[in-house]
Amino acid sequence: MEALEIELSSGSVEKFLFIFARKFKGQSFQNTIMKQIKYVSPQEAVKVIKSGDRVHLSSVAVTPHTLIKPMVERGRNGELYGVKIQHIHVEGNIEYANPEFEGIFESEQFFVGGNLRKQTQAGYADYIPVFLSETQKLIREGYLNVDVAMIMVSPPDKHGFVSLGTSVDATLAAIECAKVVIAAVNPNVPRCWGDAMIHVDQIDIFVEDDIKLYSHGFDPLTPEEVQIGINVASLIEDGACLQMGIGGIPNAVLAQLGNHKDLGVHTEMFADGILPLVEKGIVTGKHKSIDKGKMVASFLMGSQALYDFVDDNPRVAMMDVAHTNNVAVIRKLDKVTAINSALAIDITGQVCADSIGIKHYSGVGGQIDFIRGAGHSKGGKPIIALPSVTAKGVSKICPTLIEGSGVVSTRANIHWVVTEHGAVNLYGKTLQERARLLISIAHPAHRESLEKAAFERYGSHFHFVRDNRNI
Repeated sequence: MEALEIELSSGSVEKFLFIFARKFKGQSFQNTIMKQIKYVSPQEAVKVIKSGDRVHLSSVAVTPHTLIKPMVERGRNGELYGVKIQHIHVEGNIEYANPEFEGIFESEQFFVGGNLRKQTQAGYADYIPVFLSETQKLIREGYLNVDVAMIMVSPPDKHGFVSLGTSVDATLAAIECAKVVIAAVNPNVPRCWGDAMIHVDQIDIFVEDDIKLYSHGFDPLTPEEVQIGINVASLIEDGACLQMGIGGIPNAVLAQLGNHKDLGVHTEMFADGILPLVEKGIVTGKHKSIDKGKMVASFLMGSQALYDFVDDNPRVAMMDVAHTNNVAVIRKLDKVTAINSALAIDITGQVCADSIGIKHYSGVGGQIDFIRGAGHSKGGKPIIALPSVTAKGVSKICPTLIEGSGVVSTRANIHWVVTEHGAVNLYGKTLQERARLLISIAHPAHRESLEKAAFERYGSHFHFVRDNRNI
């Protein structure tokens, strides 16, 4: 490199380019970048973690277990204590939240997933209540300083860029703010566009990885989910811009949209259910006022078919959660139809979506971000869709929420509520009108007890009209 430095310092750009081309004749620029990257073992990489550090993990399908395992071993060997582990949601078996690591690792989740639910409810893991849109704010504005970011990325392209693949969410903020960034370079990570692209210069330590991304299977739809899908689909207009999550109800809704036209996608995440609509030309995004023609999301979870679809697909933009879940951005889009679910809703419209009593079950997530965004969108429809009863037959529409339950969405936020028994709009309705409407879409076995509770709450002037559904 001495000759290059001499020629460049002489000010002769032409000579520099000639010598550069001659020196690397027969090599691609990608190869020169790859040679500059020094790979170390995962065990060597995690030695940078110190006791008391905060470590951010990339999320969902790209959970970096290749780096998590040696970090856990350091804790098991007594080399670490008081290390905070931060993430939105991670997949797979998570050892660091087990009782044996109490005092060694402290879990800071922005969302409680099924694999850490028991540990969280027992107190061995913990949860930070926060809107998904603001997870990045906690990091960027220094409320939660990140010392080490451990991420998974695609191999570098010829320009030296890697992709964060299926999870940008708050990980991009962690990369920008962390003192040290460790990347597991994995050829199975799809090369996603948008904010997912970062340069290798933003990474300090590289390890090699080849594990398969986590995938998510889907159970067959229940008759109740199918009917909910039909009821929600009836509210979705041609040209609407969709926000949906993962699971039975979103899949049931998407399965009913085969005759719709020119739908758009702006969501925090999507899964396989969207693929048939893309293949049929139903999802086009042609009416989106921003990100026109693009399917916008912040993270993905699904099958290998989904990961293959988004790989090097310029129609998909994986964006910072500060963009996808920003109310000011969402409201710029017309006809935003936001479909979210809930654990329970009381007869005034208060929605619990993160806990069952005092037991935390999931998280705030992006529900409020999109309910507010859709509520401000021209022609927008915020929708809460849920089965009328639990698997044990308990009514999800209840007189009051269970004591200790978290109110994720206040009664003032709620517009449409949908069950398998119908769809009602609570927006602008009085408390007594709300009670009547919600009782009309409750399970028939529970309507009488709900009527009685409403009568006791509002007095003798409360009257329930039995044919009052779908108002």
